[in-house]
Amino acid sequence: MRNAGILPRVLQSWWAPGRVVRSLRDLPDRALIVILMAAMLIFLIAQMPGHSRAAYLDPSVPLQARLGGALLAVMFMMPLLAYAVAALVAALSRLTPRAIGARDSRLALFWALLAVAPAMLLAGLVEGFVGPGAALSLVRAVAGLGFLVIWGAGLRALAGNG
Repeated sequence: MRNAGILPRVLQSWWAPGRVVRSLRDLPDRALIVILMAAMLIFLIAQMPGHSRAAYLDPSVPLQARLGGALLAVMFMMPLLAYAVAALVAALSRLTPRAIGARDSRLALFWALLAVAPAMLLAGLVEGFVGPGAALSLVRAVAGLGFLVIWGAGLRALAGNG
């Protein structure tokens, strides 16, 4: 696992998330922001088919305006929210026997976001080509559940270790 690239680790996160997150513990601090911003960029790209479909069906809001709003939300607001959530989780974990440090909390959250990015791309394609319905709900549910499982496993793997 030590020399594995990002894509193999993302894929392995779906069946061994704790082990993957533990293997990333020695990453430098600047790598955490790279992981977060890569995840946010993929999330932005994943939204494009849905925005394109919505702009086609309702031209009152042009595609450029929709993408501009998505850019602001995903690339500027979401990273701030992610840092705040990671800090809150680290602070709340101090109330438990297995506290987690702020850096480890960020690592677990940011990695979970990157690990579910392929599922978010699939959700974006389904939203763009199929539209709302059971298929989109299913893909989003899998992505959401995958995020929670990977994040939880990452927190559990890093908790109580300093």
